[in-house]
Amino acid sequence: FDVPFDDIAAIVGRTPEASRQLASRARRRVRGASTGHDVATQRRDELVRAFLEASRSGNISALLALLDPGATLRADAAVVAMGGAAYWENDRLEAGIEGADAVARTFSGRARAAQPVFIDGEPGAVWMHADEIRVAFRFRIREDRITAIDLIADRAVLAQTVIER
Repeated sequence: FDVPFDDIAAIVGRTPEASRQLASRARRRVRGASTGHDVATQRRDELVRAFLEASRSGNISALLALLDPGATLRADAAVVAMGGAAYWENDRLEAGIEGADAVARTFSGRARAAQPVFIDGEPGAVWMHADEIRVAFRFRIREDRITAIDLIADRAVLAQTVIER
């Protein structure tokens, strides 16, 4: 229980961040936390999955139907530093992209490698490389519309985040 995550990571062949996530999941299971989700969470998960599918296929009208008119897309500095502006073809990622039309155009034809997950119990997505989470997509949803998407790659933030597949 007092073994550092760096040591545990070496033993189990994972990164320290992945070891923290494994420990967090184990703690919740020991405490008896339910892995099931309520109806509202399931509905939000369906919206996120539909958004990812519309993004991959480049279906702008479907993206617009899922986004709130005032939707925003923001990325942290770590996403920008890893080349996010070039990938997303937008140099305003860190400041924020505003409006459903702009967010839909930015996502159209993208998110091909994004995998749906639960982030701290809420539906979201991740992009992984070499079995390591590189970017988390946090979705905020209100009244069956996506109001915001935050792209997070900051390792310290990801290490404190519980991500379940």
